Amino acid sequence: MKKLWFVILLAAILWSVMFSPFTAPYVNFWWMMTASASILASLATLFSPGWWRRVEISFSQICIGIIIAVALWGIFWIGDKLSQLLFNFARPQVDTIYGMKEGEPLWLLTLLMLFIIGPAEEIFWRGYVQQKLSEHWNPNVGFAVTTLIYALVHAGSCNFMLTMAALVAGLVWGALYRFCPRWFVAIIISHALWDVAVFIWFPI
Repeated sequence: MKKLWFVILLAAILWSVMFSPFTAPYVNFWWMMTASASILASLATLFSPGWWRRVEISFSQICIGIIIAVALWGIFWIGDKLSQLLFNFARPQVDTIYGMKEGEPLWLLTLLMLFIIGPAEEIFWRGYVQQKLSEHWNPNVGFAVTTLIYALVHAGSCNFMLTMAALVAGLVWGALYRFCPRWFVAIIISHALWDVAVFIWFPI
């Protein structure tokens, strides 16, 4: 468990540096996110290579992944409309998130999210963190604690909407991994596709 808590702490530090208004201006978000996700996925593979055994690539997994991504985009579209009715700070905070892509080639961001960031995050958060916590305690506790940590590492952004977005997305992916662990590939695909859809293809 010491290795697990070490990499969780490392993730918290990396995410804080990327998102914090005090440090974010001094780093390139996309390259740091790519490097951070890659490092965490590599450590997850080093400390627990067994996640490979949960990988089952098939046409059905691809279809399920697409469906999950579309459903999650719909959830966020509805959530965006409701949040604007409830909070006057909602849209400005969302616009701040979208501002992260300014000045970067959209084709490059698409490739990074599809093939590195999205997959690496799922390998780390669900394939390693949730799996290990579930084995140490039980699947329900592992799901709950992983989802909470996933949201909290975004709290350093001081952006309520971003933290809530991480909480909602973490709940969806975590629940799917909890109750349908054989859908691991579909969850990875959905994360990668949702990232690109919500940031590049169909911004909310």
